[in-house]
Amino acid sequence: MILYPAVDILDGQVVRLTQGDFDASTVYASEPAAAARLWAEAGAERLHIVDLDGARRGEPVHLDEVREIVEQTGLEVEFGGGLRSLGAIGAAVAAGASRVVIGTAAFGDSDLLGRALDVHGARVVVSVDARGDHLATAGWTETSSLGPLEAIEVLRQRGVSNFIYTDVERDGMLGGLDLATISAIADAVSGELLYAGGIGQLSDLRALAELAHPRLAGVIVGKALYERRFTIAEANAILCS
Repeated sequence: MILYPAVDILDGQVVRLTQGDFDASTVYASEPAAAARLWAEAGAERLHIVDLDGARRGEPVHLDEVREIVEQTGLEVEFGGGLRSLGAIGAAVAAGASRVVIGTAAFGDSDLLGRALDVHGARVVVSVDARGDHLATAGWTETSSLGPLEAIEVLRQRGVSNFIYTDVERDGMLGGLDLATISAIADAVSGELLYAGGIGQLSDLRALAELAHPRLAGVIVGKALYERRFTIAEANAILCS
């Protein structure tokens, strides 16, 4: 599995939210590129960048920061937040994103999803974010009646193979994992799955690694890294063994 340090950008700063709550954010760095350089220097191979302002506005706000991070680190990055039009997706790719993460738009605009897959293929990843048994949408500010497993099945039928699954209620809480649900989500995916939410210590990473699920390709970690619960080297030693 590959470790993806999270670089979540809000008001130009690197933050972490608690359970997706924009009013419960902690600032960890004033410059996203500086934070990204630290992760690159520590041994990160890829980065997960979220434009939180873009998620709320419905269009990307921080593509300049993405471009700067790619230029300064040379790392592959996946980028999400406000990608609700084909133009926005193309702009993210032009800014240097190796993969683009579509969230709300994948569920509300099947035409957009189809066109994005036609143009960008395997670069397209769909984020299935769950708050309990329901999807969290619109930058995690709303919920849908659709459940995560139902959503994945619908999206697979539309041609999506690669997914991110985030347990919103665990995100930023450092409280551990629901391994049974993660395994069930991985079973439902046909391509690659990245997981996010609740990682608080090395034992959580070890538990994911011990699942040894062929579809579970990576884990996104934010707060635990920023609060120095463990290092990238320690994480990689577990995930890459």
